[in-house]
Amino acid sequence: MRWKGSGRKVSVPTVENYLKVLLDAFLLHRVGRYDIKEKQALSIGCKYYVADIGLRDYLLGNAKVDEGKILENVVYLELRRRGYQVKIGKIGQEEVSFVVSKNGETAYYQVVDAGHDEEILSKKRKALESIRDHYPKFLLSIDVSLDVSNNGIKQQNVWEWLLEKM
Repeated sequence: MRWKGSGRKVSVPTVENYLKVLLDAFLLHRVGRYDIKEKQALSIGCKYYVADIGLRDYLLGNAKVDEGKILENVVYLELRRRGYQVKIGKIGQEEVSFVVSKNGETAYYQVVDAGHDEEILSKKRKALESIRDHYPKFLLSIDVSLDVSNNGIKQQNVWEWLLEKM
């Protein structure tokens, strides 16, 4: 199998080799998936986060700006800085941005850059509501006015969360 991009053909082994080099150089972080319902790690569907957002911007330029992915990357880096082990959560067909653990404690984080878009917030909230255990659940949004609890989910402004002292 070969991938096409910008008119060039790149084989899957070549991409895997590049990813390995970037991981070994600590420029990328590979994050595995975790099935929340079945309480088990999944072997497929990992995500990659860059260690330095500035490097991402340099490589991709302004043409490839996706604020939601950048915000998720920033939250991932902060969770790691706070000492958490981080996985990507899966509950049924829904994704939870992060399942984190530290010192035997677990929590769930959903990151959304939708601001006041109630449809998107509702969808992200629904994924957290479908989790039937009693671990803390957080919905982090760029919405400036967001700092409430709803059905056991603490909704918080992501900028305020980033500034919390830990």
